[in-house]
Amino acid sequence: MGWFWADTTPTPAASPSACPVKHTPGSQMPASHPPVQGNNAAAPPRGCPMHTATIDALSGNSISHPSSTSSSSSSAGAPSGCPVPHAQRGAASSDNSGASTLSKLNPLNYMFRDLSQAPAPNQTVALPTSREESTIPRGDGDGNWEYPSPQQMYNALLRKGYTDTDATAVESMVAVHNFLNEGAWAEIIDWERRFGRGLARGWKISSRGEENAEAVTRQFERQEGSEAEPRLIRFQGRPGEMTPKAAMVQFLGRVYPSKFGTEPPFDRHDWYVARNVNGEEKQVRYVIDYYSGPPEPTGEPVFYLDVRPAMTVSGAAERLVRWGGDVWWRASGGAARAPGPPQH
Repeated sequence: MGWFWADTTPTPAASPSACPVKHTPGSQMPASHPPVQGNNAAAPPRGCPMHTATIDALSGNSISHPSSTSSSSSSAGAPSGCPVPHAQRGAASSDNSGASTLSKLNPLNYMFRDLSQAPAPNQTVALPTSREESTIPRGDGDGNWEYPSPQQMYNALLRKGYTDTDATAVESMVAVHNFLNEGAWAEIIDWERRFGRGLARGWKISSRGEENAEAVTRQFERQEGSEAEPRLIRFQGRPGEMTPKAAMVQFLGRVYPSKFGTEPPFDRHDWYVARNVNGEEKQVRYVIDYYSGPPEPTGEPVFYLDVRPAMTVSGAAERLVRWGGDVWWRASGGAARAPGPPQH
């Protein structure tokens, strides 16, 4: 997940198609969302980035990977969206053949800057080079984030050491990757619409129950007018670091397997979002756990996302208000007091 890129170039989009991934109602997908192959979710292609570390080459995590034996060609130009002043140290770094892996990565997405669109050595399958634009606004205001092309994804996997990646599965990897990121952003937008203007407003929405939250939110938005939309500043994959919530669920699964038994998340991401608070920008961190579910009868994979604010003071308060509001609504008989649908 999360293989966005800081350097953007306009590219033709793929044709729209349906996707088997389950998402929250109301989530918006790019008009050019590519098709997803009906592969078995229980056996993902080897080297699939959804089931492997994103920055494992940099960290000391205990996840082991094959050693890198191939590299992609370097034909990309200078980065356009990176906030780090690389020009000031370009001369020194160009002569430093032993530069660390971290220094070669874009700090906005922890991906290589110079991935080529050219076929890799010994590549026998032609992969598309077109890139799809996401619906996720960039933190710098320069349009939306772009997803990598299948060729760039393949080159990135090879460069990270996944030399056994099946090139014929890369297009499916990219399609599912893009769809899951769009679903994660839709969940974040839901949190921002509810709490972007304060906890008091969030409580008024949450205290009406989850089933009424969307309607109440729209009512507030009509009364208050539009607000600056949230933007994604940067993101980081942390697959080797289980969140406290995921760890608790795993513990409960061992104690009460019939109720809480589930596989651990196959990936974890932290997304940093720009929230407009009274005209000033505030950075909010969101945590995302990615889970695999049993495949559909047709063999199509199923995924579940657990998206919530990080356990900071404000994030914990928002999570408590949302959970507590729904509990209050049900415990106080709100569903029974609520007026039913209009009679015709």
